[in-house]
Amino acid sequence: MVVPSDEQIRREEQAADMPSTPTYSIVAPVFDEEETLPHFYQTVVNVMEEVGEPFELVLINDGSRDGSYEIMRQLHARDGRVRVINFSRNFGHQIAISAGLDYARGKAVVIIDSDLQDPPEVIPELIERWKEGAQVVYAQRSHRRGETFFKLWTAALFYRLIERITSVRIPRDTGDFRLLDRHVVDVLVQMREQHRFMRGLSVWVGFRQVMVPYERHERFAGTTKYPLRKMVKFSLDAITSFSHLPLKLATTFGFILAIISLLGILVAAAIRLFTGQIVGQASTLILVLFMGGIQLIFLGIIGEYLGRIYDEVRRRPLYIVSEVLDSEEGKK
Repeated sequence: MVVPSDEQIRREEQAADMPSTPTYSIVAPVFDEEETLPHFYQTVVNVMEEVGEPFELVLINDGSRDGSYEIMRQLHARDGRVRVINFSRNFGHQIAISAGLDYARGKAVVIIDSDLQDPPEVIPELIERWKEGAQVVYAQRSHRRGETFFKLWTAALFYRLIERITSVRIPRDTGDFRLLDRHVVDVLVQMREQHRFMRGLSVWVGFRQVMVPYERHERFAGTTKYPLRKMVKFSLDAITSFSHLPLKLATTFGFILAIISLLGILVAAAIRLFTGQIVGQASTLILVLFMGGIQLIFLGIIGEYLGRIYDEVRRRPLYIVSEVLDSEEGKK
C-alpha cells in the first residue's frame, strides 16, 4: 500500500476545493521567460484573488530553451490553479494562444502575454465590461513604453494598412490582450487554420465587442521575442488570412502594364516608320528585364497563397503536446 505524501494530500485537497469549471481562465503563452514568470504568476494571482471568483492560470510552454518549464512545474506543484501545457517544440505565439483556448475551461478567457508588458492589473476592468454584457473585450494601447521609434512606426503602419486592406475592421493598436466570452471561445476553437492571426479571428467572429484603453509597459526582463523576421511573417499571415488585395493588385497591374506596352509598341512603330530614330536593342532589353521582375514579384505573391493552401490541405495538427500538468482528473 502506497501512503500519499503531505504534499500530495495538500494538492488533492486544493484541487477538491476548486470548482470543476472556474469562472475565469487566464491564458499565457511562454517562450524563454524564466526571469519574468515568477513575477507574472504572483501579479496574476494577486489581481485575481482580489476579483474574488474561481480562476485558473493556463501556461503554454512554447518550446522554451531556458528554465521556464521547470519554473512552470514548480508553480503547478505549489498551486493547483496553475495548469501547464508543454509543447513538443516551438510552434509559435499564435499557435500557443490557440492551444490555451483549447484547454481553457473558464466561462470567460483572458489572453495575456507573460512578459508583463500587458499589465494584469487591467484584467478586472476587462471583467467588468464582460459582466456588463460584452462578449469580446479588447485592450487598446494608449501608450507604449520602452519601444524604439522603428518599432512604433512599423506597428502604426501595420495596423493602418490592415485596417485598409482586410475584410474585417481590426481595431488599431490592439494586441492579443483581450477577454473572450465562453461562447466566443467555443467558436474560435472550431477554426483550425494553420496560419493564424488570432486578433483578426476574434474580430471576424463578431459578437458584441468593446474596448478598454491601457498603457503598455516595457518588458520586465529579457529581450523581445518578436524580431524583424517574425514581425514580417506575422504581417504576411495577417494580410493573407483576411485580404485578397495582393492578388487583385497583380491582376490590375498586369492589365496596366499590358496597356502601356501596347501603347509603347504603337508609339515606337510610328517613330520608327516616320523618323527612323529608334535603333539598337537597349530599350527592348530594359523593358524585358522590367517585365520579368514584375512577373517574378507577382509569382511570389501567388506562391504565398498557394503555400498556405498546401498547408491547409495537409491537415496536420496545429501543435503537439508532450505533457499536461493538471490538478483535475479530466483533461482535454
